[in-house]
Amino acid sequence: MLYFLISWLRDRLYGYWIDRLLAVFDQPEFRVMFAAGLSFGLVVWLGPWAIRRLTALKMGDSGETDAEALKSHAASKANVPTMGGVLLCGSIFLSTLLIADIERFVVQLGLVVLLWLTVLGGFDDYLKMTASRRGGGRQGLHAWEKLVFQLGIGLLAGWFLYDHGVVPEGESLRHVVNLPGQKTYLPGGGGVVEGLWYLGPTAFVVVSVLMIAGMSNAVNITDGMDGLAGGTSGIVSLGLVMLALVAGSEGLAQTYLVPHVPFGQELAVLAGAMGGACLGFLWWNCSPARVFMGDTGSLGLGGLIGYLAIALRQEIVVLVMCTVFLIEIGSVVMQVGWFKWTRKRTGTGRRIFRVAPYHHHLHLGAWTESQVVVRLWIVTILACVVALATIKLR
Repeated sequence: MLYFLISWLRDRLYGYWIDRLLAVFDQPEFRVMFAAGLSFGLVVWLGPWAIRRLTALKMGDSGETDAEALKSHAASKANVPTMGGVLLCGSIFLSTLLIADIERFVVQLGLVVLLWLTVLGGFDDYLKMTASRRGGGRQGLHAWEKLVFQLGIGLLAGWFLYDHGVVPEGESLRHVVNLPGQKTYLPGGGGVVEGLWYLGPTAFVVVSVLMIAGMSNAVNITDGMDGLAGGTSGIVSLGLVMLALVAGSEGLAQTYLVPHVPFGQELAVLAGAMGGACLGFLWWNCSPARVFMGDTGSLGLGGLIGYLAIALRQEIVVLVMCTVFLIEIGSVVMQVGWFKWTRKRTGTGRRIFRVAPYHHHLHLGAWTESQVVVRLWIVTILACVVALATIKLR
């Protein structure tokens, strides 16, 4: 909205000094930084009010866990307000709405994905936090209920994104299969490489569902220590900004031989807003945390990361960036699968890790919580460096 207001002013103030001043908003890199700064400022500014409000509404963490080894750790988090994702995702939504060109369908759809999963997570958190006041009712949504809505938004996003990418003159690079080391363009501006693989509608939707639902759950599982999910998501957001700026510029896309995504630079504004909001949230969520994002924030962040990966045609590169998230969700899958298989075969369930997710396994291995969080941040930084390096190796 602010973007359109500035465009309107420039048309009417053409030739005046202020016209030259406002021209900076034509630069997507500036708007990325503006969106990041705005979302950061909103989270830091509104943080105390949000914490007081959530505390007054008694949205504090219960401090309970099913894992015996984690009971003391969970008890230390008791009564810290959760549902801070309202502040986090709300700042992303508002900053993007103000700074990005919201006439672009890819931006609109990204905001729908964010809003959908934030509301889903908020409903789950609300049921958990108010269970005792409701006479011990439902402790949140059932896993299958959350999964239905996650798969649903993945299906809708994939279908509309595929349909929007169809062009009359032939295949769209929005549907191309982008593999590591694969050249999309011939070097030297020789046009699109022949023989590229393109996803059909069914395959495109399946990939979208897996990315959005999978990343949404992966970030949700990672959210178990002060600053872990927020910091890791913030680092990945910076990588997404770089991918979007390259993909959104036809010249840069051809230089680096990656698929060009029309209006991809507007997605960089969305990714920048996410990065700024995550950084601002760390102000209140670093150890000892004063607020947790809850499912409200983690589901929205993960789903948005998955959506940006699909829209930019960089699923594999983004998965490399999200190494920590994949390790976390993979540890849970392995732990549960191995426990059930060994119990069926021997009558006694066995475990691979001390406890899952993996960050708790590390914590019980004599690492302090701060060591676990900072070291996993470092792993994410290294993963982003490796992922971005693969862009050049074509």
